[in-house]
Amino acid sequence: MEFGSVVQFLENRAVLIIGATGFLAKIFVEKVLREQPNVKRMYLLLRAADAKAASQRFHNEIVGKELFRVVKEKYGENLGTTIAEKIVLVPGDISVDEGLGVSSSELKQQMWDEVDVIVNLAATTNFDERYDVAMGLNTMGAKHVISFAKNCPNLRVLVHVSTAYVAGERSGLILESPHRMGETLNGVTGLDIQEERKLIALKLNELRAEGASRDAIKRAMVDLGLNRAKEYGWPNTYVFTKAMGEMLVGELKGENMSVVILRPTIVSSTFKQPFPGWIEGIRTLDSLAVGYGKGRLTCFLGDVTGILDVIPADMVVNSILVAMVAHSNQPRSEPVIYQVGSSVRNPMKLGELRDYFFSYFTQKPLVGKDGNTIRVRNPKHLGSMESFHRYMAFRYLFALKGLELANAAFCHFFDRVYTDLNRKIKFAIRLMELYQPYLFFRGVFDDINTEKLRMAAKDNGVETDKFYFDPAEVDWEDYFINIHLPGLVKHVVK
Repeated sequence: MEFGSVVQFLENRAVLIIGATGFLAKIFVEKVLREQPNVKRMYLLLRAADAKAASQRFHNEIVGKELFRVVKEKYGENLGTTIAEKIVLVPGDISVDEGLGVSSSELKQQMWDEVDVIVNLAATTNFDERYDVAMGLNTMGAKHVISFAKNCPNLRVLVHVSTAYVAGERSGLILESPHRMGETLNGVTGLDIQEERKLIALKLNELRAEGASRDAIKRAMVDLGLNRAKEYGWPNTYVFTKAMGEMLVGELKGENMSVVILRPTIVSSTFKQPFPGWIEGIRTLDSLAVGYGKGRLTCFLGDVTGILDVIPADMVVNSILVAMVAHSNQPRSEPVIYQVGSSVRNPMKLGELRDYFFSYFTQKPLVGKDGNTIRVRNPKHLGSMESFHRYMAFRYLFALKGLELANAAFCHFFDRVYTDLNRKIKFAIRLMELYQPYLFFRGVFDDINTEKLRMAAKDNGVETDKFYFDPAEVDWEDYFINIHLPGLVKHVVK
């Protein structure tokens, strides 16, 4: 691969960023503004009813975040002018139609005429999302983006951001290979995306005809997604619908469009830029960290010898930018796939993560709502879901026994203790059932394509100090104890 400077490539380019209020998308926008003030335009497509609502979301959920602190320092009083000149807010919704839900025909035509690069970062990442919602955004949304891209005559490259866990629960070396239409992970035949959509519509019509409540419809859609995912070998609705999205991208891109599918693993806080430790929301493994730090999770389920694949968010964004430049006007019959993770280059064991949690929250415990310090214990390790359920049952029965033995004077006290424990048990069970496939994950993600991209960037003199994405640079113990967990506490737990 021969390609040049990322900074120079971005000069005078028009980039459409889809899913602009998402975690990675914010980092992408900040990076471009910080590194290349002469970008022609960034169209930010975000879900909003109108221009006013889009503006509110932009200021509250994007530029108003601390993430943009360095950009604000760089531009000073000129930031408002730069934003007005460089950023176009696009109210829309990729799940709606091939026009991405953009109501303004003039704005749509302007994007078709101008856009050089499309980066699709839109997704719902909830493991147990409603099937209709996940299908609309993760699967049909990908189809709509490809259709929209075909109307852009100046398009140089489209980057579709997926997830490495479209591989399901495979073990061994997982290759950077495509998901072809109708292929399943367990060999079960009959997967048809249009039939899945019909199934969703049929179920919704049945529920509405029965007069089902909003909550009942939501529960039914969640259950339907999980059941359909498991039918074909995927552990949850998120990765199932993302895999189907990849199928549509590969099937519909055509011969003349340059398309990159980028699959990050578990995305964590920023490693270096714009500053270390920025994160937003409780992401996958952070649910475990917060639950443990708050004293709600007293056990640790998983294979402590298994590899947990984590990659900092700034490295993911940098890989997007470098891949974007490398494959500009380089169409192929199939999308180029990059798995961006650490399990080959710099593996971390699950047991090490447990130790980092214990070390950090022992040294810097959280403070509860009552103002008291939350003391954590070295979590009890459980090596299977069966042992986890036995452990939870023991705690539940112990609480019940306490209630039986309590006399009248202490009934209120024991009732409060029991209610709190019951809540903790339900929280732990739900958390572990959702994440169980990843706590016992036995695969490692091949990144030979990504390594070739890293080497090509170095050989071509790309600004690797700015666009670094080599996980071998990360000392995991230092990163988690001094960067990630402090950032999580500061920006999320607060």
